[in-house]
Amino acid sequence: MTAILPTSPMQAHSQAANPRQDLREAAQAFEAIFVRQLLASARASDFGGSELFGGPGLEQFTAMRDEHFAEIASKQGTFGLAASIERQLVAFVENGGS
Repeated sequence: MTAILPTSPMQAHSQAANPRQDLREAAQAFEAIFVRQLLASARASDFGGSELFGGPGLEQFTAMRDEHFAEIASKQGTFGLAASIERQLVAFVENGGS
């Protein structure tokens, strides 16, 4: 009889995948979050104009469009944040976390 040890889905994923790929995906996800926040802040500014079309539907569409743009930008390395974060994470992991 073999013992079944509890593992989280994240642990199972990281054991099966390449650790460097996991770091790259984490860095890209962080960059996407940062870009989404950047876009949300830029859209929050009001220059005194009134839009012809608006409301919650437009706000939802804008949020979804910003999220999609942020995902694309982070995967293509448009801003370069993910690459910098990945380098720092790799150095941290290779040095044993110190």
